[in-house]
Amino acid sequence: MNMTIFNVLSLIGGLALFLFGMNVMGQALEKAAGNSLKGMLERMSGSPLRGLLMGMGVTAVIQSSSATTVMVVGFVNSGLMQLRQAIGIIMGANIGTTVTAWILSLTGVDGDSLFIKLLKPSSFTPVLALIGIVLIMKPKKSTRSADIGTVLLGFAVLMNGMDTMSAAVKPLASSEGFTSLFLMFENPILGVLAGAVLTAIIQSSSASVGILQALSATGAVSFAAAVPIIMGQNIGTCATAMLSSVGTNKNARRAALVHLYFNLIGTAVCLVLFLGARAFLHIALLEQAVDAFSISVIHTIFNVSCTVILFPMQGLLEKLALRSVRDSDEDKPLVMLDERLMQTPAVAVERSRVALCEMADAVLNNMLLCFTQLVEPDHKVYEQICEAEETIDRYEDELGSYLVELSALPLTDEDSRLVSYALHAITDIERIGDHAVNLAERSQDMKAANLAFSDVAKAHLTVITDALNEIVTLTNNALHSWNEELFARVEPLEQVIDGLTEQMKDFHIARLRTGECTLETGVAFNDLLTDVERMSDHCSNLAGYALADIQHHRNKHAFLDSVKTKSNFTTLFEEYQQKYFLNV
Repeated sequence: MNMTIFNVLSLIGGLALFLFGMNVMGQALEKAAGNSLKGMLERMSGSPLRGLLMGMGVTAVIQSSSATTVMVVGFVNSGLMQLRQAIGIIMGANIGTTVTAWILSLTGVDGDSLFIKLLKPSSFTPVLALIGIVLIMKPKKSTRSADIGTVLLGFAVLMNGMDTMSAAVKPLASSEGFTSLFLMFENPILGVLAGAVLTAIIQSSSASVGILQALSATGAVSFAAAVPIIMGQNIGTCATAMLSSVGTNKNARRAALVHLYFNLIGTAVCLVLFLGARAFLHIALLEQAVDAFSISVIHTIFNVSCTVILFPMQGLLEKLALRSVRDSDEDKPLVMLDERLMQTPAVAVERSRVALCEMADAVLNNMLLCFTQLVEPDHKVYEQICEAEETIDRYEDELGSYLVELSALPLTDEDSRLVSYALHAITDIERIGDHAVNLAERSQDMKAANLAFSDVAKAHLTVITDALNEIVTLTNNALHSWNEELFARVEPLEQVIDGLTEQMKDFHIARLRTGECTLETGVAFNDLLTDVERMSDHCSNLAGYALADIQHHRNKHAFLDSVKTKSNFTTLFEEYQQKYFLNV
């Protein structure tokens, strides 16, 4: 039977369904597993073995080593991961991707027993498709159930495409031209090139292995041709990561190069061993036709062998990458929120949370520097404060744009609330930084005008800045830990600071009347108190929005009003009143 135009059309349609199903399933798996990926990142250590296991696990879940490697490039680019940590994960991804080939090999299951027939995808994928469409279309569906439904439906489409491709190419078994083509690929160099080019074009080693498995149904693909093609597929899959590294920082480009070097070296070593075996040993198996199951075995053995060989050489891969992309004196660390992380929204949300905490840390450190200016103004320190403020402003710009873009993506309810909170929070954090710089500026102005506060005013400023230091530090710690008890301590302290500012203004007016303070110092003192009060107000906003989110209240102001009536609020308020008071 010759292959007709209709077979060709079926092949194209089957390939389209296969690639579409793989893409849909992979994206849905990434979304459904988002929180798990986030947890893995939080528990990540510098252990190479742990990185290897993480790479295997993540890739087995999302069914794409390319997606894992692109994520790793994004992590390194954003500073979430060090290059050394990335190497183990990249190696693990190559093993994790073999799971796809094993799943696809089910299309080759054949037998007369009921159990064997049930293992065939054509038997169970219609049921999975039905369950998937029910989960997607049910009226009151959760985001998670919709994701699971999409995974099941994508898998059904993928397997249907695989079956369609296999059926479409069967007539090629009697085609001498097709048989000659695969005889040509028995030349290992041509086989490696063919595998690399195909995988680079479709940007998925899992998909190219699936296509090879479909073609194996013709019986024209021998072991001698399949082995080099599979080796080449590992090189071709590097194209995705290399493209992803364009426009990134140097460490991210190094991570992409580690992926390339790992696959090039692994393929070269295994190819030499393969050529040696063919030259000195007569292996009859190489001349036999390969099937889908055997391709899964070859794929797994090859990827595991590459990892075993190169796992002890992670330091060498790192040195190769460092020599390929060298540092320069002009390189400066940047605030980075990588667009590539948007492919896995849950991970992008986690990176945004980390960036928010980094921004809060920068504000706290700058505020402490500003406090030193109140005691002893120093122009060099003031310049350092202004440079830090530029970094804080950049955090606000980059993080704000990133969060707006992220909010448009499909997110879980929890991640959506966190993004909404962060959008509010960056404004309050940035304003705290602005008021802290105001304190330093006023100190510089007073020094230039040769003005000084009275001893009583200095003593009072020490009390209120100590209270301000505690409320900003408390808010920062609460942001890092997302701790409800810490957030609950902010509002009572903010009320105490409000009371202190009112008292200090009254005492200051009294000093003005007696001539202890001048009008010029009076204006500066009042401005300082305004900045302190505003900073504590912004801390109140940060804590209030967080508590309202944790306890699922929509109206933050109404929620804070209700909080003030509770007994623990009164207890904390009295505790802070006793801690921070003014000696007249």
